[in-house]
Amino acid sequence: MTSSVRKYHPGEADIDATLVRALVDAQFPRWSGLPLRHVDAHGTSNVLFRLGEAYVVRLPRVSGAAPDLATERRWLPFLAARLPVAVPECVAEGRPGHGFPYPWAVHRWLPGAIPVVGELERPGALAEDLAGFVTALRGIDTRGAPAAYRGRDPLAARDGDTRAVLSRLAGVLDAGAARAVWDAAVRTPRGPLPDVWLHADLEPGNLLVDAGRLSAVIDFACMGTGDPAVDLLAAWYVLDAPARKVFRAAAAPDADTWARGRGWALTVAAHELAYYQESNPFMARTAARTIDAVLAESGD
Repeated sequence: MTSSVRKYHPGEADIDATLVRALVDAQFPRWSGLPLRHVDAHGTSNVLFRLGEAYVVRLPRVSGAAPDLATERRWLPFLAARLPVAVPECVAEGRPGHGFPYPWAVHRWLPGAIPVVGELERPGALAEDLAGFVTALRGIDTRGAPAAYRGRDPLAARDGDTRAVLSRLAGVLDAGAARAVWDAAVRTPRGPLPDVWLHADLEPGNLLVDAGRLSAVIDFACMGTGDPAVDLLAAWYVLDAPARKVFRAAAAPDADTWARGRGWALTVAAHELAYYQESNPFMARTAARTIDAVLAESGD
């Protein structure tokens, strides 16, 4: 009996290779001969298993993540035709079974490596690629699109929770400096900017690079429409200070949108640091590094 995949949330389903093998063999017997192995991708919403060379199985960890698969099936083909890099393609829809309670999916495997922040091969080029992706995404027609998980509500809607998290992290980070950044971001008006398409989770674990360039963006579970500032969080999550300037020049946000983007990076990273400190070292390190980048940048 194989061991279960490590869990990050209360109420997670038990998932291991034996379960996934049984699900695939029962529902997609044409793939029963393909090798299966767990992909340690640091994902917190879905568990991934590589299926042969061409596919990857995605299984929701918790009930809240299950509906995202249907949203991706509906919208990713529409977005894929309009974006400059590859995005996931669903090739089969799995049903609950063998004790696993949620729908699941098989996607086509996308090659590439997760960018290692601080060790980027071509940081300036990656910054331009990220800006190009964000610019293309926000230019896509939003008619009928769902609201994004982040950005559908104003930044101020996160004010109470964010202040509480920053207080809990006192001693781990400079809470006073973080509160000053947060105060400035929350006070920054959005103005008349319309909602745009967002990925809403442009962190290193959701990006793939090849030869230093952005080759794919994955895990669109948070996608939808909202404040264009949200996808700017990639500037602090992925890039160093010089590359961040390249990204800002290429993405060309106004000063208020950039300030809100800095606030989004801070609130997301603070919540992730507090939540994953013990359970997910990769997420915790990424969040801590992001907060350091946010606090090191001037408010200009």
